[in-house]
Amino acid sequence: MSKDTLTINEVRDMMLSVADKIIESEPILTDADRALGDGDHGVGMERGMTAVKEALAEKEFPTVAKVFQGVGTAMMSTMGGASGAIFGTFFRSGGKSLGDADTFGGEQVASFFQEGVDAVMSRGGAKPGDKTMVDALAPAAEKAKEVTGSPVSEALASVAAAAEAGKEASKDMIATMGRAKTLGEKSIGKPDAGAVSVAIIVATMSDYAQG
Repeated sequence: MSKDTLTINEVRDMMLSVADKIIESEPILTDADRALGDGDHGVGMERGMTAVKEALAEKEFPTVAKVFQGVGTAMMSTMGGASGAIFGTFFRSGGKSLGDADTFGGEQVASFFQEGVDAVMSRGGAKPGDKTMVDALAPAAEKAKEVTGSPVSEALASVAAAAEAGKEASKDMIATMGRAKTLGEKSIGKPDAGAVSVAIIVATMSDYAQG
């Protein structure tokens, strides 16, 4: 069934679903990070999303923005390191762009992803092609702009497909940021762990919106 928009409580429940999926995916994220880095991304994301569950569960929020900002604050305050700062920035900045909106539709999806990825690039310095989470986020944001007028279920499905394609494309890139850049051409063939997280997050948002 095609949903036009999500309510504030549905956005909260969607992000609780995302938290559960990331916690369940910890081994996948750990393996992805071990291939290119120090292997701590999965545990960090699990810790951050456990905090997200505590921050959101059974709470009422006045706006959609406050839900996403709650997600970002929980991740930023518990994960530590670069991932906590970057993922926290994404959710907080993306959420802030929604103002006083009490629904989450195609227009809000576009604002959320564009403002979120802009803030991530500004804070972390990464750009598309550097083999980071930006390689999943940037195409997701571009697709979100194209489907602004779509029902939220259709918009998120398109955005999730773009994030997945971006994650897959990161396999062919040479890492130029973080610990992975020391691998040079040896980083080719494996996806960035942050991009894997982004793809899982957006796919789970889409799954929820499908109802």
